[in-house]
Amino acid sequence: MFKRNHHLIFSNLFLLLLICTSISIIAFADEGMWTFDNPPTEQLKEYGFTPTQEWLDQVRLASVRFMDGGSGSFVSPNGLVMTNHHVAVGQLQKISTEEKNYVNTGFFTSKMADEHKCPDLEVNVLISMDDVTQRVRSAMQEDMDEVEALKARKAEIAKIEKESLDETGLRSNVISLYHGGEYWLYRYKKYTDVRLVFAPERQAAYYGGDFDNFTYPRYDLDVAFFRVYENDKPVESKNYFKWNSKGAAEDELVFVPGNPGSTDRLYTYSRLEFQRDFNYPLILKYIDRRLQILHKYMKKGPEQERRALVQIFGLENGKKALTGELSGLLDENLMAKRKTDEENFRKLIAENPEWEKEYGDAWDTIDKTIEKNVTIAKERFYRRIFGSKMAGFAQIIVRYVTEVPKPDAERLDGYHDSELPQLKFRLFSPAPIYRDLEEALLAGALQMSLDELTPDDEFIKIVLGNRTPEEIARALINGTQLDDVDLRKKLIEGGEDAVNASSDPLIVLARNLDPMMRASEKWYRENIESVLTPASEKIAKARFAVYGKDMYPDATFTLRLAYGTVKGYPMNGTKAPYKTTLYGLFDRSLSFDQKDDYSLPQRFWDRQKKLDLSTPVNFVSTCDIIGGNSGSPVINKKAEIVGLIFDGNIESLPGRFVYDEIKNRAVAVHSAYITEALHNLYKCKNLAKEIEGK
Repeated sequence: MFKRNHHLIFSNLFLLLLICTSISIIAFADEGMWTFDNPPTEQLKEYGFTPTQEWLDQVRLASVRFMDGGSGSFVSPNGLVMTNHHVAVGQLQKISTEEKNYVNTGFFTSKMADEHKCPDLEVNVLISMDDVTQRVRSAMQEDMDEVEALKARKAEIAKIEKESLDETGLRSNVISLYHGGEYWLYRYKKYTDVRLVFAPERQAAYYGGDFDNFTYPRYDLDVAFFRVYENDKPVESKNYFKWNSKGAAEDELVFVPGNPGSTDRLYTYSRLEFQRDFNYPLILKYIDRRLQILHKYMKKGPEQERRALVQIFGLENGKKALTGELSGLLDENLMAKRKTDEENFRKLIAENPEWEKEYGDAWDTIDKTIEKNVTIAKERFYRRIFGSKMAGFAQIIVRYVTEVPKPDAERLDGYHDSELPQLKFRLFSPAPIYRDLEEALLAGALQMSLDELTPDDEFIKIVLGNRTPEEIARALINGTQLDDVDLRKKLIEGGEDAVNASSDPLIVLARNLDPMMRASEKWYRENIESVLTPASEKIAKARFAVYGKDMYPDATFTLRLAYGTVKGYPMNGTKAPYKTTLYGLFDRSLSFDQKDDYSLPQRFWDRQKKLDLSTPVNFVSTCDIIGGNSGSPVINKKAEIVGLIFDGNIESLPGRFVYDEIKNRAVAVHSAYITEALHNLYKCKNLAKEIEGK
């Protein structure tokens, strides 16, 4: 349904039919990443299910956000959290050594005392949500220009977050939904003592490697378990999901609570063109270059291969995802649909004089601003230090000591009081830093900047002078001591005097670059962000005027609820089954002669006869997901675990822009495979019993 407006007089029956058709699509397709304040109640009535507030609260409080970039869920009352192996792999890498490579060998223990503490993992639970839209908007006065309004908006958001943090002690973030249509204060319980309990071998978790990534049928054991601690004791997680080893039947209604990263379904057509013609090609080119650097580095030896492997995995995963998304933008039918949708929506606005006066100029404003952004976007992208963690630390330290003494409302984003605990947690991470890898990545990144910018570019002059990227990288990495956590702490504690007195070459470089970086950021805020923000907000208000809230916002890496049914789909002239089995896993390995990415850990062959080969391995559903949903639980109407999201099929990648119910599928590990593996492959019976509630 859409909100009534007595000022609206439809002069064209087609427009009325268009609205009704659009709303029926919004309401009844298995589409949407819905906020918990606005669940898809009407749509779920089609399935004979209405979630109660108690059900929604239980699901919300049992769901977890991994700040490494994924999702998870509590699966026992003792703080046990489930996510994907590929969400956990960064922490696996950080706790690994040359002697113990947990990425390859896996990690599992039956004793809590042996659970391995992660160096810098933060997980969040969403405790509350408050609508602060009117408060944010009231901070912007009518006589303000766009730049002043942006400053006022940011200042009010910082004030809201600080007040909330001071009052509750909870992580407090103001989230923009519908591209400025609403602002919500999300409060999170934050946990930073998180310990690894179980992860299989990479060969089992990432079976099929990059060849099978974003495809289906699949056969992956992409699971990991952590335990959350507080005051050195496991958290009593009263809200958790019970386990259902039977899983979901074909055509059964299921749900995915998780934290989808970002989508562009509400973008204007010109913003999609910018993504297609500029942003995606730019990022893909960068990924290719960085992969070349890492592949060259890893050839130096087994230890270099270990150090680089996780980064390579992340980049290859990103490349395949971005390539699939770009294919959607290059699809004439998809783009034609988006263009037609926008044109029809603008016609609806134009039919109402009040709406046209209030919102009608927003699209043209965005178009002109995007054109201006193109002129500077490449330079802004390459006028940065890529690759080196220590160079990143230096830039944060230089900014920190300059920004934090200012009043909170006047600081740059990232340095407000509400953001400092997270910033320090990352900055003071004891995770290992490998100098030879830092040097290789920094040299490669500087070479990229040199290739893409002119030799007389200000950034090139400041960073390189008359030396080569290799020479500069070697001097910077060999001369810095920023891999020492204590030094980073001393510089922060010493403030601006200590940083200005430092002769550390990376600190010196960061000081020299900071004025140029600030000028670039200021130009972007005043010429791009200050214009796009209110224009996007106008379009959001227009959507609310026409459709009400019978729609969902673009993803923002905050908790959402997706729903759908367990269902196969047409594929390559045949049909993909809704599930795969252990029979298929062994057959696939044998079909590739057990080579390379299709080999299995030896334990699978040693214990094959103890396995029930009819056990479901992976399955697909129509649930609407995207990157960030990795590690999300798949639950049934009873809020029981039936699976674990780990991927989407290749057809789902253009879903960043348009959802396709026919072929979009979320790929999940079946709950039965997880318990079968714990019992009969890894002999982790205590862990299996814990999640089964035995």
